[in-house]
Amino acid sequence: MQKSGDVILGGLFPVHFFSSISDLLFTSQPEQPTCHSFNVQGFRLAQTMAFAVDEINNNSSLLPNVTLGYTLYDNCAELGIGFRGALSLVSGQEEQIILHNTCVGNPPVVGIVGDSSSTRSIAISSVLGLYRVPMVSYFATCSCLSDRQKYPSFFRTIPSDAFQVRAMIQILKHFGWTWAGLLITDDDYGFHAARSLQSELSVSGEGCLAYVEVLPTDKDTDELRRIVDVMKKSTARVVIAFVFETHMINLMEEIERQNVTGLQWLASEGWTATAAVLQTPELMPYLGGTLGIAIRRGEIPGLREFLLQIRPDLLDSNSYGKTMVNEFWEFTFQCRFAPAPAGWVEGGGAICTGQEDLENVNTEFLDISNLRPEYNVYKAVYALAYSLDDMLQCKPGRGPFSGHSCATLQSLELWELVYYLERVNFTTPFGDQVSFDENGDVVPIYDVMNWLWLPDGSTTVQNVGEVKGSAFKGEEILLDEDKIFWNFNSKKPVQSVCSESCPPGTHMVRKKGEPKCCFDCIPCSDGKVNNISNSLGCTSCPEDFWSNPQRDHCVPKKTEFLSYHEPLGICLTATSLLGTCTCAVVLGIFIYHHKTPIVRANNSELSFQVLLSLKLCFLCSLLFIGRPRLWTCQLRHAAFGISFVLCVSCILVKTMVVLAVFKASKPGGVTSLKWFGAMQQRGTVLCLASVQAAICTAWLVSASPSPHKNTKYHNDMIVYECAVGSPVGFAVLLGYIGMLAVLSFLIAFLVRNLPDSFNEAKLITFSMLIFCAVWVAFVPVYISSPGNYADAVEAFAILASSFGLLITLFGPKCYIILLKPELNTKKAIMGRGAEL
Repeated sequence: MQKSGDVILGGLFPVHFFSSISDLLFTSQPEQPTCHSFNVQGFRLAQTMAFAVDEINNNSSLLPNVTLGYTLYDNCAELGIGFRGALSLVSGQEEQIILHNTCVGNPPVVGIVGDSSSTRSIAISSVLGLYRVPMVSYFATCSCLSDRQKYPSFFRTIPSDAFQVRAMIQILKHFGWTWAGLLITDDDYGFHAARSLQSELSVSGEGCLAYVEVLPTDKDTDELRRIVDVMKKSTARVVIAFVFETHMINLMEEIERQNVTGLQWLASEGWTATAAVLQTPELMPYLGGTLGIAIRRGEIPGLREFLLQIRPDLLDSNSYGKTMVNEFWEFTFQCRFAPAPAGWVEGGGAICTGQEDLENVNTEFLDISNLRPEYNVYKAVYALAYSLDDMLQCKPGRGPFSGHSCATLQSLELWELVYYLERVNFTTPFGDQVSFDENGDVVPIYDVMNWLWLPDGSTTVQNVGEVKGSAFKGEEILLDEDKIFWNFNSKKPVQSVCSESCPPGTHMVRKKGEPKCCFDCIPCSDGKVNNISNSLGCTSCPEDFWSNPQRDHCVPKKTEFLSYHEPLGICLTATSLLGTCTCAVVLGIFIYHHKTPIVRANNSELSFQVLLSLKLCFLCSLLFIGRPRLWTCQLRHAAFGISFVLCVSCILVKTMVVLAVFKASKPGGVTSLKWFGAMQQRGTVLCLASVQAAICTAWLVSASPSPHKNTKYHNDMIVYECAVGSPVGFAVLLGYIGMLAVLSFLIAFLVRNLPDSFNEAKLITFSMLIFCAVWVAFVPVYISSPGNYADAVEAFAILASSFGLLITLFGPKCYIILLKPELNTKKAIMGRGAEL
């Protein structure tokens, strides 16, 4: 088909499905190939280009004063024929027609619309790219054609397979399908799609392939049976098929035989919108609900009216261009022209008159409701036209070429047209933007189709969304889920995952030897949480927080200290107050009976000081109960140390007084009492207490005790305790008390057998024995006790030793004062001594 004009555009279209090529015997000149099996859709593609050229010529705002023409060739879906046609277009010589031994034809074309096949486009562009001949394909999808080094002048108005793969992944991501099977064809289309899909899934991390199977090109029953068995056994419920309808027909026969249902098919553009042969009531139980990627559908106003104007040329039916229209006529009306063009009509039939009415015949040729590849042809023609228009609008001296020159039709270099084609940008009447990126790829957009199974048993393919691509937002998917038909009882999308989603509180651990989508859900360990699904790891809680039982968020750790509200704290508090009150009662008894002999014996003033210091000892145990604070931590050990030193110092002085009195009672020993008068006793107690006060002061200044959050005892609990600051200071404090206690014990032990009037030495010996035993046992128990139990042990040691001193020193005296008053006389006391 051809039309003259100022500028000629070329086109390559599959007007026939098959071709016959004679054997090359090299003994005679080979015959021209013949084409057969008329392709109505291919012919409509050619007519769409003719319509676009006519529409541009009638548009005064586009290419004014320039008439476009075209020369269109049938490639017969054969690489050799398509390649020869492309060379004829760029050379301007038609090798198919030889008249008077002279090759004739139209002028060379400035650009070609085609080819429809990636394989043919690769071959043709490899050669034409050397001469920078612009070639705009409407159906070649191989992403390898985006290589500008190999194909510098190749453009296309259909998205590449790379975008189709990403569009597939967007659909998988939208419905949460992370586990899918893949079926591909045994050619470059299938293998390249498989590599791209696996690569994109690996990079994006959106899913995994359960299996990849290659469909045989022929009807290999055993291989098909094996593939269907794999599909049945797999847990993947989604099947992605980068195939053509011929492959699907063979596969579906085996699927129907084995009754494999419950699969969600995801179809490539190779069979989504064109496989009418699969949309039968027998196959819809298996293919119903199929989602697929389809070439963008467009509207081409006026195309149907243009197609209705086609008429055969009865006067010149033997010319090559007219014969293509004539054969369409014969194919559509099942007739033939007389005489029949040799090699074109298959079979007989009625004689064509040329007056048949296209509107009265049922033909897909006039069905323009689903224009997809035709829409791409339409955009390809306009892309070439707009690039020519931009070139012709160049102002001399402002051009983009050397010396700011402009290109002209008279001296056009095709690489100059490529320059403008790379920068073309326009919008179709349907509202789609057309421009090419640096690889010659159009702004990508696909329709998302759904196979709908109607209640009456019929089927239809409906548009349910689109996938767009942009340089800024990547791939965007828009779906109308309310329109989607799901071929499942639930009427909802199927779940297709290798492993169920890991809920919050767990993390994923991959199963060894399996894809990354197959994993186990392991609960987060103690102290770690995860509040999102499908996390690869858990996050540690902050120091003062711990994981809740569900491990999905951190909660404040429980705090533990020796509280007034817990039983142990209550018991210790009650015991401390009991001891304090007892000391007060004993002190009251001694004050009331201060003139009695048993009170006056052995220095009553020191007895009062012991009772007061014991009262302080009982009260200082309260500092170990309650939440530790800085002042309580600093005060508890200082108060404890000084109180006990006061108590033990008084007892030591009492013991020394007993020893001095005993020595004074011997001949020549009276002078020893002058060193233990009342002032000396008070001074001794004060000096001994001052040493402890100095120790406490040095401790507090150098390394003061302070509140401390201890987490080493319990991971999920904070133990509030008082850190001693300096273990040396604490050891010196205890050691000093122990030294005084041991000294008191030794002196009391030495004077334990004095006359009975001085028997308080026995009480002191016994009291110091109890005191030392308590504190010797305290040290290992305190060191090994965790948390608040250490405070409880120390408080218990204080109370036990205080009660030991109180009971052993003042118990016998109170017994005599209150219950045996007859023994509380000087005579009785002295008498007891005489008896001894």
